[in-house]
Amino acid sequence: MSVPNLPPVVASSVRLAVLDMNGTTVVDGGAAERAVAETLVSFGMAGDRLEAALEVSRQSAGLDRTRVFEQLFPDDAVTARAASRAFATAYDRMIAGGCIEPVPGAEETVRELRERGILVCLATGFGRHTQNSVLEALGWMGLADLSLCSEDAGRGRPFPDMVLTAVLALDVDDVRHVLVAGDTTVDITSALRAGAGSAVGVLTGAQTAGELRAAGATAVVRSVAELPGLLPI
Repeated sequence: MSVPNLPPVVASSVRLAVLDMNGTTVVDGGAAERAVAETLVSFGMAGDRLEAALEVSRQSAGLDRTRVFEQLFPDDAVTARAASRAFATAYDRMIAGGCIEPVPGAEETVRELRERGILVCLATGFGRHTQNSVLEALGWMGLADLSLCSEDAGRGRPFPDMVLTAVLALDVDDVRHVLVAGDTTVDITSALRAGAGSAVGVLTGAQTAGELRAAGATAVVRSVAELPGLLPI
């Protein structure tokens, strides 16, 4: 996982950093994938159909989980919604069991950014209850200036809504002063669609440096812990 040293990637001052959660600032040891599998089995999937559905889920990293289940049950909106709720219940149980850990240095990065006068928003494709469960499990309630999930914004990634909602909520006057960091190509796409000044890929989650750069990442770092080093002093 070799990543070259990079100069600062932000030409103008950063006022807001929108940081993805799962895979970027926190890791769950594969619990989300296990919760998806448990949910799909409970809805009657097995064998090749189950494996194909799990592959769709893996390829949908970073997307709103509700949207993922809509893809898996494209002709049955009622079942898709029920499966999404069942996933949330299963995943919340795993969170309560201690599956969530911070990415090393993530909490320190958030604190350093805020000490440097940069607002921080923690964003996720999971639901509000799940996001709160993660924050509570880590003792991160109040760590950032704002936490957002896709339902807060209206649409999840790859749409720009969460980034733009953070801009409005935190009264940032120019979206070019926003830095977005995430581990998936949809994080990068969302940032670019919003007009963010920087879209930084991290390698602690779902996708490779090549995939993140191909999506348009302005920089790729090994971990969110390296993020402050990209910023001008």
